[in-house]
Amino acid sequence: MKLIPIAAVLALTATAPAAADTDVPGRFDYYVLAISWSPTWCAMEGNARQAPQCDPDRRTGFVVHGLWPQYERGWPDHCDSAVRDPSRRESRAMADIMGSAGLAWYQWQKHGRCSGLSAAGYYQAIRDAAATVTIPPLFGMLPRDVTLPAAVIEEAFIETNPDLAADGITVTCDGRRLDEVRICLTRNLQPRDCAPDIRRDCRGAMLMEAPG
Repeated sequence: MKLIPIAAVLALTATAPAAADTDVPGRFDYYVLAISWSPTWCAMEGNARQAPQCDPDRRTGFVVHGLWPQYERGWPDHCDSAVRDPSRRESRAMADIMGSAGLAWYQWQKHGRCSGLSAAGYYQAIRDAAATVTIPPLFGMLPRDVTLPAAVIEEAFIETNPDLAADGITVTCDGRRLDEVRICLTRNLQPRDCAPDIRRDCRGAMLMEAPG
């Protein structure tokens, strides 16, 4: 039998990934409030599904995507939780700010169970977090498609929400379209800086299609 040199064994074990710790509900450092630009989602997916939020008469702009527990590096998801899942009625009631009951339910499964809150408590936390952010009026009244860099979108949010700082907000894109504005909040839903792994803006100018 050919023996493997001990140096080679040590090299293999040094590069092998460590086993991940189990994500525990309620054990996290801060939240990310993700606000999606509805026209992008509708163009990429929603129109094909005939999603109600994509009805041109509604002229839907920003909607809440989710409230995500975060670690200072990485994030938990799909935590094992013994708390009761939300009812269909509770999820349907979130459609006014999230666009659909299906999204609310999905966010509960992936992120809400990691919050350590009850289903009702998590849905209320989403509402409370969304209430801390004012959408810049310009984006609510966008009359036509525009192309803007991430910095301009950030500046508009910071000007409308003076408690936000440049390191507490990031803008993402889907291809060359605006995807989301993500705002970092403490566990008490106060503005804070994002950890470095979240603080990555989309590069280049992005298309913001006008609602409707």
